[in-house]
Amino acid sequence: MSTYVVGDIQGCLKPLKCLLRDVAFNPDKDMLWSVGDIVNRGPKCLKTLRFLYKMRKNLVMVLGNHDLHLLAVAAGVRPPSRSDTLDKILKAPDREKLLSWLIKRPLLHVEHGYTLVHAGIPPQWTVDQAAGYAGEVEAVLRSPDCVQFFAHMYGDEPALWSDKLQGMTRLRVITNYLTRMRYCTREGVLDLESKGASPNPDLGDKKVSAWFSHPKRKTVYDRILFGHWASIEGVTDSPNAIALDTGCVWGGALTLYQLETGTWTQCQCRSRH
Repeated sequence: MSTYVVGDIQGCLKPLKCLLRDVAFNPDKDMLWSVGDIVNRGPKCLKTLRFLYKMRKNLVMVLGNHDLHLLAVAAGVRPPSRSDTLDKILKAPDREKLLSWLIKRPLLHVEHGYTLVHAGIPPQWTVDQAAGYAGEVEAVLRSPDCVQFFAHMYGDEPALWSDKLQGMTRLRVITNYLTRMRYCTREGVLDLESKGASPNPDLGDKKVSAWFSHPKRKTVYDRILFGHWASIEGVTDSPNAIALDTGCVWGGALTLYQLETGTWTQCQCRSRH
């Protein structure tokens, strides 16, 4: 049995199939882990969602920000963005089956000594704390309050976690850390504006670094698998922070990482769309 972790697919189904062929993925015994963002921006979002749904017995995936955006749009609380490629899912005859499955996916998964999360874990949280906070959001997603959550999910504030936060504000901050974070201060103050390989230069006195670069973060010895950040091209300064998003939807590559061997496999995406 082998466990493979794939980066942000975002509707790029052909490169995903290419990777599974290249590693001779065996559905009788192998497992595929996904860091989330399986849909949006790419060309085959509905087919990708259907493909992963069919292999769900061999799949572990965490929700990414684009997956949550799809669910919010489908719930009617958010209009599609101009750059979205979600129309075929929203109009599909099997949409309810697919979205009912998607909304039950976790935000964080821990197994085999690894933690799977879409964006990362802020410096001030342990893995156990992050799992507990993720569970709060997951419980709401699986309840009738999910529509209210989606209505309050968008927004950059508050930028810092506090145990005193309550209600939808608390859930929004948890969601921002786990699905949108790239840069933050050592205390965990989020910078959600910077998206490149270095932070924006006009942040004033806010000294931010990549969340995985803070030497005193509580997860420094935990192996964390994450996506979300195409601009760093899979390169981190921490051996335990394993970045899987290599920008397939932007013409880069889709990346697969085998847990048991540490082997990397890539499929170039530019010519496969």
